[in-house]
Amino acid sequence: MSSTRVLVADANSADGTAEIVLGFRDRLNVNVIRGGVPSVGRNLGAAQAESVYVLFLDADIELAHPSLVRRAVELAQRKQLHCVTTNILCRDGSWIDKLLYLGNDAFQYLSRFHHPFATGMFMLFDVKKFRQLRGFHEQVLFAEDYLLTQQVDRTRFGIVRGGVYTTNRRFQKMGHLRVGWLFVKTAINYWNQNYFLRDHKYWQT
Repeated sequence: MSSTRVLVADANSADGTAEIVLGFRDRLNVNVIRGGVPSVGRNLGAAQAESVYVLFLDADIELAHPSLVRRAVELAQRKQLHCVTTNILCRDGSWIDKLLYLGNDAFQYLSRFHHPFATGMFMLFDVKKFRQLRGFHEQVLFAEDYLLTQQVDRTRFGIVRGGVYTTNRRFQKMGHLRVGWLFVKTAINYWNQNYFLRDHKYWQT
């Protein structure tokens, strides 16, 4: 919708991202802002939000259904949720890629019984709560999305059905074993902020 504000945080990309984004200005209320590591770009965008909710999406995400965002907002409104996520799907990946994302989705559902877990691939946040939590920790070098969402009360966290498609790019660059091991270590160290502050070489690969 042209009334929906879209902000794209661009970290000096050299692939024409900014030009492509601005090419939609005749149809969308879209603009390009300064980016950086994900936490910085997301915080800069959220700082400009004047709406009740802000939706964070990764660059390589495709909605699995056109009604997904509307249903996420409706779920948040109906149950007065602070954070809503969805399932992560890998349409074109191998069976191993799909299995690992299935594990990610299962962990999201299980996290509702302890500390909520959502990825920045799709994260709808109540703006007031987001600012109360001071947004994404900008010194964190890995899993800043997990660190933020685990601070949400489990009764104010929801998962909307539908899902978003992502690529297997991370698995191709890092390997399945390394990504899986990082995921396990992150879950084990949910209480240890120093773990998140260490450089796990996630963005250098």
